[in-house]
Amino acid sequence: MYFWVKAFHLIFVVSWFAGLFYLPRLFINITLSDEPAVKDQLNIMSRKLYRFVTPFMFLTIIFGVWMVWLNPQGYMASGWFHVKMTLVLLVVIYHFICGHYRKQLEQHTCQKSSLFFRIFNEVLVLLLFAIIILAVVKPF
Repeated sequence: MYFWVKAFHLIFVVSWFAGLFYLPRLFINITLSDEPAVKDQLNIMSRKLYRFVTPFMFLTIIFGVWMVWLNPQGYMASGWFHVKMTLVLLVVIYHFICGHYRKQLEQHTCQKSSLFFRIFNEVLVLLLFAIIILAVVKPF
């Protein structure tokens, strides 16, 4: 049972991150566009993408909690796991910040530049690297 739960956890992690990687790219294109029709279309795409990936976040969390429930001593006694959970919490916060920026862009009230969103997008890459290394290498 544990490996089935782990497989679904990983499927939803990959799906969630795929959406989170693409969302700021849409934000960059929205900020760079001068055409109202293009901005409107990109805003529709970002709204649909955000709504699409949000359930993946919840499913990732549900299956992750289920994995811990199936093997509590294996996870709760490990230092790497607590660091990983802190980073996952940062990804959840990142997800909701994306939702905030998405609304601002749709309402034309966002003051962030395309450069900001390029850097913002890279933060998620660094979080993903750290989470994967912690989960695979289990350094402490």
